[in-house]
Amino acid sequence: MEQIIIAELKNSVPSNPGEYSVCGQISGSVRKQTRNGNPYYEVELCDSTGSIKLKAWQDSAAFSQAESLNGNEWVKIQGHWSSNEYGIDARDWKLSNLEEEEIANVLAGTEETKSKQTEDYNYIQSVCESLSDPRFRAICTKFLDRFGDRFKRSAGARNLHHARRGGLIEHVAQMIRSAEGICSAYKNLNRDLLISGVLFHDCGKMWENTYPKDGFTMPYDFRAELTGHISIGAEIVNTLWRETESESGEEWELIEPSSEKARIHLIHLILSHHGKIEYGSPVLPKTPEALILHHIDNIDAKIEMIYQGYEEQEPPSQEVLSKVWALETNIVRPLEKYYTSSDQVEPNDH
Repeated sequence: MEQIIIAELKNSVPSNPGEYSVCGQISGSVRKQTRNGNPYYEVELCDSTGSIKLKAWQDSAAFSQAESLNGNEWVKIQGHWSSNEYGIDARDWKLSNLEEEEIANVLAGTEETKSKQTEDYNYIQSVCESLSDPRFRAICTKFLDRFGDRFKRSAGARNLHHARRGGLIEHVAQMIRSAEGICSAYKNLNRDLLISGVLFHDCGKMWENTYPKDGFTMPYDFRAELTGHISIGAEIVNTLWRETESESGEEWELIEPSSEKARIHLIHLILSHHGKIEYGSPVLPKTPEALILHHIDNIDAKIEMIYQGYEEQEPPSQEVLSKVWALETNIVRPLEKYYTSSDQVEPNDH
């Protein structure tokens, strides 16, 4: 039986249903009832590439196994996988426990994922080190030194976009690439401020959407639930700024614009990055850098959602796929790029 990861399962099963095995961590097993009152379990399995839910019906061998699950078990699930109008599910599935070495391999993620996230983190680090303003450079590098490990295992969101271990790194790196491109087109933007804003805009998600060192089950954090990632992000920046300012002696006092003004502008980027009061921002974007940050954040999140939709949504026709909830519409496959005979075509190039 072929063993694949969850992302491959989501991509392959709609067109190639069949026997597969998937390894991961159980994040939940919830007892539910059908319309007729018959019990069943909904079991969620996670790996480094995502999560998937499957049903354990009362008349199946999996029902008793699901009944004994507490959550956080490391398992291999084998069964016949197919898709229907409710998504991907397995028939006649059963699970077995993983050995320690197998758990370590699943936790480490695929080679492709590890390579991409390492490259993204190194890129973030190098751009931060290139900042001209010594104040922004100092707090960005201090942040990475202090929180780098937690940053690497955090998600960009719980459900909608970059909702995976390390997803926050991918989101921030891609936003920095966009910011760099925009700064090259609009020369009057404050690049140091914008890059710093990108790094810190979602840093509160290291509490709101972080994973433990040894698992894929994202907990709900007391502090994050009561205060939210925007206020946590502002608190982190204020703390780092005050610490670094006190360490700098008189150096920061001689820089113009003033350090207090620079700090307030950076805090504004964090507070306004959702773009609207009703979306959670306590203030609206009021500077060029704040407007740019809001839009590149929105662009990267929605591009992630639409490409994820191409892999996961049911296709009512050859070109059209069913509605992505967060995009509020059906999605349509993109127009393929035009290549000349001399062009090198990369697989899945977009």
